[in-house]
Amino acid sequence: MSDQQSHPVPEAAGHDEPEAEDDASAQLAELEERYAQLDDRYKRALADLDNYRKRAAAEVDRRVAESREALLRDWLQAVDSVERALRMGSPDDPLFTGLRAVLEQMEGTLARQGLTRVGAPGEQFDPERHEAVDLRPTAEQPDRTVVDVARSGWATGDRVLRPAQVVVAREPAQAG
Repeated sequence: MSDQQSHPVPEAAGHDEPEAEDDASAQLAELEERYAQLDDRYKRALADLDNYRKRAAAEVDRRVAESREALLRDWLQAVDSVERALRMGSPDDPLFTGLRAVLEQMEGTLARQGLTRVGAPGEQFDPERHEAVDLRPTAEQPDRTVVDVARSGWATGDRVLRPAQVVVAREPAQAG
């Protein structure tokens, strides 16, 4: 009876086993290839998302900087108006003292925002930082130096927000 209770092994089973292994190997290879493709797509999507975040952050930073610079340029127009009023006023006028205090407060605000004045008499003319509005023949100052400042320029760090409008010294023409 023990022979009857044992399960007979079909004759074909011995021949099907290598085919099943081949199918399983093929399926495994196909799944590994599909996994590699999906993993590659996933990594590319992550990289694309990271690049997008960086571009978006850079764009936001750029727009904030542009808005800040536009506001500062408007503020500089107000500073120019106060400076013109001071040039027209008399130091004996009590209004002059008030305007001087307002200008100092405005300059303090600009300094806290990281702005510094550009253009002062005696500086070497630099077309990146200065805009020549006039040439003055003079032997008293070296050629191509700032003689006078018509309108102050302003910079933030190394970046010029507004170039200074200056009068530049030139060597007097030699009579020949």
